Amino acid sequence: MPIPKESRLLRIGVLGAGPIAQIAHLEACRKGRNTQLYALCEAAPDLLARVAAMHRPQRSFLHYADMLADPNVEAVIVGVADQFHAKLALQALEAGKHVLVEKPMGVTVEECEALREAVIASGLTLQVGHNRRFDPGVIHARRFIQEKIGGLISAQFWYYDSVHRYTMTDALQPLVQTSTQVLRPTGDPKSDRRRYLMLAHGSHLTDTARFLAQSEITRLRSRLLERLDRRCWFVDLAYADGSLGHLDLTVTVAGDFEEGFRIQGEHGSVNGRLPISWYHKAGFVECFSTADDLYTRPLGQDGHGYRRQLEGWADTILQGKEQWGAGVHDGLASMRAMAAIARSAATCGDWVALDSVSGGV
Repeated sequence: MPIPKESRLLRIGVLGAGPIAQIAHLEACRKGRNTQLYALCEAAPDLLARVAAMHRPQRSFLHYADMLADPNVEAVIVGVADQFHAKLALQALEAGKHVLVEKPMGVTVEECEALREAVIASGLTLQVGHNRRFDPGVIHARRFIQEKIGGLISAQFWYYDSVHRYTMTDALQPLVQTSTQVLRPTGDPKSDRRRYLMLAHGSHLTDTARFLAQSEITRLRSRLLERLDRRCWFVDLAYADGSLGHLDLTVTVAGDFEEGFRIQGEHGSVNGRLPISWYHKAGFVECFSTADDLYTRPLGQDGHGYRRQLEGWADTILQGKEQWGAGVHDGLASMRAMAAIARSAATCGDWVALDSVSGGV
């Protein structure tokens, strides 16, 4: 059954009709209880026509400036190449629109800092597309850590991309419409695999590491192994509260996809494993408390993270609810962490303070 719509819907314009829009955001806008797919903007006319025919926005635009000029567009989803994220999110803020920008928020520390200042000055809501925050298992884990775990001791996070990942996702995702007329960044950013994979996957991992530990990462050291056309980052974290952390990002593994975490605290522990987002299935998360010597595990019947993140964003904009999703400060912190990982790996594992880093990965 379709999710009943609320009386007040956030009128959203989606920028970009590429893969992430077709696979995630357009459907999420249409399904959300408090969201409306009002507009779609795409520079390739043939792609715009085909995708608009499938998803039926009220208005279609070839030019971003025209969509931003429409007073009925209240908020914009920036779902284009990473190199365009910060610039186009800034343009939306300058036009008075709220923003959900795909992760990573930007590709350098400096452009993320500039975006933070713009958000603060505007009073508008910017959210970064870290949909894992809206997984029911992750929500259960965060609340357990807030309320029951006591002092934090250690936190481990990992992301293993499978050699079979694209076979799996091709079976789950719709056929994506393409065009030779789409706008692309100069050069070929994906050819720098080290950089591309860190931005694509490391952004998720670093955000989850901050979100669940609920403490800032102050410094880190990392090692990188590139062998057999695979890459593995091992990263030690120092948290502001004195607890220890570890990240393991491996692309790819000869096995199943796996994203997960283990967190140890004074009065309990948390174990979690998250499936590929495209299954729209909640993560398997167990929390143990010494107060009753019991494990708790939510069923998490609604695991559509892309729809849930839009609903949370809309709740913040329309009702003033606390922002659960990643805000502009989170996006900047994630970029700082990824830049620090790159700096440390280049020095074979020296400690790097996050507040000292600049540039990109």
